[in-house]
Amino acid sequence: MGERVMLEGDPPIEILVRRSDRARRLTLRVSRLDGRVTLSLPRRVPAGAAERFLAQKADWVRQNVARGPVAYGLAMGDVIPVEGIGRRIVDGRPGLHPGVVQVRGSRPVGAQVAGLLKELARDRLALACDRYAAAVGRPYARLTLRDTRSRWGSCTSAGNLMFSWRLAMAPPEVLEYVAAHEVAHLVHMNHSKTFWRQVGALCPDYDRHRAWLRGPGRELHAVQFVA
Repeated sequence: MGERVMLEGDPPIEILVRRSDRARRLTLRVSRLDGRVTLSLPRRVPAGAAERFLAQKADWVRQNVARGPVAYGLAMGDVIPVEGIGRRIVDGRPGLHPGVVQVRGSRPVGAQVAGLLKELARDRLALACDRYAAAVGRPYARLTLRDTRSRWGSCTSAGNLMFSWRLAMAPPEVLEYVAAHEVAHLVHMNHSKTFWRQVGALCPDYDRHRAWLRGPGRELHAVQFVA
């Protein structure tokens, strides 16, 4: 984990600082997914130089953070999207039910909701990947879930599929598209025209679902499940 510094102001903004032997200059990045700000710099750059660079770029940082989703935590009574439809978090025996997400009020809410979403994501993605893998005639090796910020899914040359469990919050057809996209990589490990034809054969409306992920889908990363 890198160190964290605060950009003073109203409101203050937390900056993740990452030093690297491979970095050749100071760079700032604001995640389009969750608004997280990262300052990357060569390992030997002194702290004072990094602070001056950050001060010079303060307005740029604030403008870009303002364009992104605002992070928020979860509490009892909040509404969270599950398969594209808002459900209210209520006290009760943990589980997903029509219109509500039940969790124990005596335990941290976010972690419980995340656990339920992971179970749902695994079930839905396993079914979708099994179906698409059978359609292309290429079995996958294994399926894993992570909380990734840079991508919704991936496929390795060994046939391992990885997905963001936050897809459980997206509309079902969007989750299906991401599953089709990664399974298509079992046949074409690139993003060539042939690859996209394969995706289209599995998921004809993929353009619409890609657009959703790049638009409303960004909001899914704003939810903070762990305080």
